[in-house]
Amino acid sequence: MAAAVIALIWLGALAGVSFLSTPAKFAVTDLSLPVALQVGQVTFAAFARVEWVFALALLAACGWAWRIAPWRLGLAVLIAAGVLARALWLLPALSGRVAMIVAGESPPSAPHHAIYAAIEGVKALALTALAFLALRALPP
Repeated sequence: MAAAVIALIWLGALAGVSFLSTPAKFAVTDLSLPVALQVGQVTFAAFARVEWVFALALLAACGWAWRIAPWRLGLAVLIAAGVLARALWLLPALSGRVAMIVAGESPPSAPHHAIYAAIEGVKALALTALAFLALRALPP
């Protein structure tokens, strides 16, 4: 039950930050691209710290019951790996691109945003699957 609750709360936060507020800020015509990127940089840095707490809590909850449902721990490890990849590789790479744009430069084309979006999508699906299957396993 704990894993399902953590996954659903995390999924809600992920949807709010990644799928609602981020596209909305780029739809504001009076917000310049450099400012929007800086706001995004601060938002995602703060959310990354929150996601570490979610990842550790989810790993603990799934690890506690790994003998009952080892697939939960597998999904939690997959999700945590996405958080780790984003923290160690993607966010620094994207921050460098933001710095270039704020400085008035045009960075070369790179797949970082697409990879970031893919990781967020996989994370959302994995959180949904984990929560659904964990809730489905509860006794009636």
